[in-house]
Amino acid sequence: MTTQPTTAPADGNFATTRWTQVLRARGETVEAQKALSELCEAYWTPVFRFLRREGRDEDTARELTQEFFARLIARHGLATVQQGRGRFRSFLLGAVKHFLADMRDHERRLKRGGGATPEPLASGNGTETELQISDPSAAVPDTFFDRQWAFTVMERGLVAVEREFESEGKRDQFAVLKPWLVGETEALPQAEAARRLDLTEGAVKVAIHRLRKRFRELIRAEIAQTIDDPVRLDEELRYLVEVLSAT
Repeated sequence: MTTQPTTAPADGNFATTRWTQVLRARGETVEAQKALSELCEAYWTPVFRFLRREGRDEDTARELTQEFFARLIARHGLATVQQGRGRFRSFLLGAVKHFLADMRDHERRLKRGGGATPEPLASGNGTETELQISDPSAAVPDTFFDRQWAFTVMERGLVAVEREFESEGKRDQFAVLKPWLVGETEALPQAEAARRLDLTEGAVKVAIHRLRKRFRELIRAEIAQTIDDPVRLDEELRYLVEVLSAT
């Protein structure tokens, strides 16, 4: 099930988010486990792309990503996260690095012929060497992961605003105005958008302004689900813009 972000409270109160639910209970309650599972499902893609960037083929990266999240959810790996100081983004990157380090250690033990019988990741033919555990000297920069995270946040915000338009019977309007959210307006002047929607150019300008405003609200709400400190929410938003703007 894919979850949809909700708007942050207008009165400024910082509502209990999925990440704060996880932190408060350290994964011990049904609610915390559900919240962690939802976050893992929502942010599967940044981990997968991070593993692909390290040089693994698609099947291996997918397999490792599935194994990583399965272990994360099953083992409640949250003991090192300090209450009130955790960003899910940062936690996730640290956790996947730790996971890869464990996999490399495991592979080295196999190569040395360590006596223990390995517990294989579920691969097609059971050969551990095909897991393609990369050399840590060729590690992918953290900023790459953060950029994939930012893309995922933007994609989720885009899906959320599209669903709202569809629920209001405005699917065609969203399809026409979407370029003003994704930076693809060169081929569609506002005058042409107005013609397609049978609106005045002034009405289109207003519609674009409202669409962008709602999109920003949904992005903010999405990020608010993955951070446990309201003071840091604006910092996270600024950082998202920064990594997306980086060349």
